[in-house]
Amino acid sequence: MGSGEVGLVEWWERHQIALYLGAMAVGAAVGLLAGHTATGWERAINPVLAALLYATFLQVPAAELLRSLRSGRFLGAVLVINFVVVPLVVAAMFTLLPADQAVRLGVLLVLLAPCVDYVIVFSGLAGADSRKLLAVTPLLLIGQMLLLPVLLGLFLGPDLLELVEPEPFVEAFVLLIVIPLVAAWLTQAWAARARTGRVVAKGVGMAMVPLTAATLLTVAAAALPQAGGDLPRALTVVPFYVVFLVVMPLAGLLVTRLFRLGGRDGRAILFSGATRNSLVVLPLALALPEDAAIVAVVIVTQTLVEVIGMVVYLRLVPRVLPIREPQG
Repeated sequence: MGSGEVGLVEWWERHQIALYLGAMAVGAAVGLLAGHTATGWERAINPVLAALLYATFLQVPAAELLRSLRSGRFLGAVLVINFVVVPLVVAAMFTLLPADQAVRLGVLLVLLAPCVDYVIVFSGLAGADSRKLLAVTPLLLIGQMLLLPVLLGLFLGPDLLELVEPEPFVEAFVLLIVIPLVAAWLTQAWAARARTGRVVAKGVGMAMVPLTAATLLTVAAAALPQAGGDLPRALTVVPFYVVFLVVMPLAGLLVTRLFRLGGRDGRAILFSGATRNSLVVLPLALALPEDAAIVAVVIVTQTLVEVIGMVVYLRLVPRVLPIREPQG
């Protein structure tokens, strides 16, 4: 990799928050100008997202994924923060949410799903052990696909759960987990045998930030035309998203102490608990009937709040979890 390429990657990693906000602004403008004719953006979400997850999984060697299964305390902390603590925090807020069931569904879809993409870069910028977090991303993605229908049923009851069809979950599992993961492992095998494969793998790895920006642009362009007059309804949940971002570092600190994790591992846990998987659950929301279009807007609203919140996290997390240098 040449020095110019390294400099470019470092530049967009340093400025990724501005790039993401800019991408969402451009996507929103494109979507609103195109109106309901922008159906192509909706169809583009899964392919763009699959490319992003392929790039993410490509950075996880198959052997490292197997080792992550044996990294007991870190793996336990990641699973507890995302699949025990987060549902409890959401449950505490649930009755305070607007009574609008579609709005509640959107909040549940996005807050109950842990992030598996840009959390890697954000946590790395904050000095977290992003490699360990990267190694468990396939497990987080599989876990949320299996548990999300169960959790939605517990929160919403069987009547409203009928609105959520199982087919999009199956499609998402195949398109966003199986295919990208297998493709990543095949590319790794190719890279181990041929220089061309190594060049391809390195180039894809460099594209994480642009792929994330492209995904956010596509998501905004697809979801905003559906907002219509629903945007004020979606904005009513912004305070809940802010509260979530305030509460989760405190919960994360408790989990890191429970599992006796050090500074870098602990920082990864804080980021994993706070960042949510809006990009993966949005296709599920877009598959809902037209009268539930507000769900997609509620999800995109969370992404905007979260990306802004990451500016604070990048400064806050290193202060609350300093890395102790060994003495002597």
